[in-house]
Amino acid sequence: MLNVQELKEIIRALDQSSIQTFQLKQGSFKITLEKAATHTDLNKGIEEHSFKVAETKPSISVEEKVQVSNDQPKENNTSVPSENEVDIHFVHSPMVGTFYTSPDPGADNFVKVGDQISEDTVVCIIEAMKLFNEIEAEASGEVVEILAENGQLVEYGQPLLKVRKR
Repeated sequence: MLNVQELKEIIRALDQSSIQTFQLKQGSFKITLEKAATHTDLNKGIEEHSFKVAETKPSISVEEKVQVSNDQPKENNTSVPSENEVDIHFVHSPMVGTFYTSPDPGADNFVKVGDQISEDTVVCIIEAMKLFNEIEAEASGEVVEILAENGQLVEYGQPLLKVRKR
């Protein structure tokens, strides 16, 4: 179970990202955070977000208001590809971290556009908190597009690769 400081850090990270919903499950513990813009005061440059936190056992609901200064423009160069394309599978990031296309600097990339891959093919690494996590394709087919750049910070659920299924 999370302590208050860990929960506050997650809320801060969610608020600073473009992610709208975050869900964490640990055994019987489940937490869901949903970000919804409730009010924008353009004169003061302040945006309020409402977060709901719920735990499965016992059922608890907590609301916390967070104010964020809009002094710094938020960069959002994450393109949202259409997932309605026929026979296309998107490999999504299972976590927030740094995206790497190869196991080591200077080494060959795991995959490149045009490669034929299987479900268990490692397509990239996501580094999170000094842990390197190999990400598998989860679908067989041809790599059509690599949507993230080497060394780029990626968010949970962000599309990383586009694969045309066989």
